[in-house]
Amino acid sequence: MGSSAYESKPWVGLYAAHVPAELPLPERSMLDLFEHSAGRVPDRAAVRYFDEEISYGELDGLAGRFASVLAGCGVGKGDRVAVYTQNNPQFLVAQYGAWKRGAIVVPLNPMLKARELDYHLNDSGAKVLVCLEGLYRDVAREVVPGTAVEHVFTTSELDFLPEGAGYANLAGAERLLSDGTRDLLETLEGERLDPAVREAVSPEDVAYLVYTSGTTGRPKGAVETHSNVAYNAEVYRTWVGIGEEDSVLGVAPLFHITGLVGHVALAGLAGVPLVIYHRPDPAETLRLVEKWRPTFTVGAITVFMSLMNAPGSEDADLSSLAKCYSGGAPIAPSITERFEEKFGIYIHNIYGLTESNSPTHGVPYGARAPVDEASGALSVGVPVPGCEARLVSLEDPGEEVGIGDAGEFAARGPMIFREYWNKPEETERAFHDGFFLTGDVAVMDREGWFYIVDRKKDMINVSGYKVWPREVEDVLYTHPSVKEVAVVGIPDEYRGETVKAFVAAREGEEVSAEALISFCRERMAAYKYPREVEFLDEVPKTATGKFLRRELRGSTRTAEGA
Repeated sequence: MGSSAYESKPWVGLYAAHVPAELPLPERSMLDLFEHSAGRVPDRAAVRYFDEEISYGELDGLAGRFASVLAGCGVGKGDRVAVYTQNNPQFLVAQYGAWKRGAIVVPLNPMLKARELDYHLNDSGAKVLVCLEGLYRDVAREVVPGTAVEHVFTTSELDFLPEGAGYANLAGAERLLSDGTRDLLETLEGERLDPAVREAVSPEDVAYLVYTSGTTGRPKGAVETHSNVAYNAEVYRTWVGIGEEDSVLGVAPLFHITGLVGHVALAGLAGVPLVIYHRPDPAETLRLVEKWRPTFTVGAITVFMSLMNAPGSEDADLSSLAKCYSGGAPIAPSITERFEEKFGIYIHNIYGLTESNSPTHGVPYGARAPVDEASGALSVGVPVPGCEARLVSLEDPGEEVGIGDAGEFAARGPMIFREYWNKPEETERAFHDGFFLTGDVAVMDREGWFYIVDRKKDMINVSGYKVWPREVEDVLYTHPSVKEVAVVGIPDEYRGETVKAFVAAREGEEVSAEALISFCRERMAAYKYPREVEFLDEVPKTATGKFLRRELRGSTRTAEGA
């Protein structure tokens, strides 16, 4: 097959009527776009933090004062400012303040431990660290002296809230000012707003240094420009039709590309409120959806699974959240069906990576994703405007594969990152013929729907037969006793590898390993069904909700019922 099957873009015919085939390249930076929103709707809530609101005018003013503080610290164009918080308003203050100085924001996972934080701070060369007080005391304090960090601003998850606010996911929070640090909000209160510190920032300037999760070696910093971020924020806005009455529910971590683009940048571009609440909590999510009535969210499927299983979910009204998307981890069709049955909301699939600034593919809003008959996978959607997508041979990235054949998914377009920070060889390996090689294996049907079959490295080889973990997981998810499942390949003397499933059962449900193996045996080819099942209270995940297959593969636990 020639390249025409991809070049003709059959998927454009599946777009919603209001979505164009192409979007213009951003002419302004993400900072300019945020400031435009702040000037247009200064009194509208920019952030809804628990039950409190911060307006666009207030947020822009706080960011402006932080820019003045950073100027006094010698921070200028291209310097790195690291942000090590949960989903708190201070994340946005630090981000927009750093951008006003032309600095690059380095969002850090609050789950990082000392050794990991040391790597990220040293690799990025961050000059300033904005950090939750508890994270400074427990992790950063011992790390900072061995890095290039010159200034540390600490802040509390209790800031912006009334005294004694008793939220469940703030239990145990206390104020902890440490020596050698400055309190962020106190510093801002004493700072004069000086418009002269505002640097000119162009679309091609770097906005973020976002570290990949490092599933294949040490994390790499993806260099994301303001143009990359602004383009895909506009993709989100256009794709789901975000207007003046909409608001965004922040279920993804803000340090993650989904949170950065699908929450922060989208809200800032559209000038609509972002609802956040420190860290994920299903009960608090349900409460705040009922209070603030947000209309759009995007997060890992595990977020939606936790909402289905949360106490009180039977009576929850999530009807406002009609514009509902999930990405970042594979979705079993049975889960979207159960969610829709329970809440009346269809979860649209979406697909992207750190390197693509969130979406390259999405299910058009209002459409329903088809299921691939061969693999049982739910479609991740169709390429978004401006994304050139193709599937290439797993052995030779220069060779395209035909419709219906599995190949590595490759993408090119204005959303694709520039390079890996200080890693030219890694950057070169990641691209072929200008296309970024994602490492995900997919198939495309004749209409242009894409189905991610699996990660290339997660494929299980059983006696020469290829088994995709996704297919086994999707079958297990149809069993009524299964809450979570992750499938991996484990060494097998006879077969080379064999299939093992790690299962978390639903609360109050009892099921045996033999029953689940038998369930799969009836529904799958002999080489595919799991030979071992191990039960866990919960399948281990990254902070963004992806299952940690590598950790499971390395597990030395004894399987029950093996």
